[in-house]
Amino acid sequence: MLSLVRRADAVEVVGAGLELAAAGWGCRRIAERLGRPVTTVRGWLRCWSRRVGRTAAVFTSLLVALADDPAAMLPTAAGSAAQDAVCAVTGFAFAARARLEMLKVPTWLLVSAACHGRLLAPGWPPA
Repeated sequence: MLSLVRRADAVEVVGAGLELAAAGWGCRRIAERLGRPVTTVRGWLRCWSRRVGRTAAVFTSLLVALADDPAAMLPTAAGSAAQDAVCAVTGFAFAARARLEMLKVPTWLLVSAACHGRLLAPGWPPA
């Protein structure tokens, strides 16, 4: 189990919560689905909402660096900043798995490795 800095939950659980939020779910519904306290999920979403734009930019640049054909893999605007960030994160993970032949590594583990576990930590991504 790999967790993020300052978070007790596995990165896959936090990532699933972020994906559900990007799909329009509220923190209570996410908490119920993931079996986590509402306050915990609310904390994830607050941290995430403060950094989605910068996170999308970081993971889009990582995607471009890894992709054989970046133009074919660049995510289009998804409708909200949170959706854009999730698209950038999943696009990065897809490119990383393809480039590094890590086909069985889950998306959120790759994300955690790329940001050194600091996805929701203060000061990340750097300005």
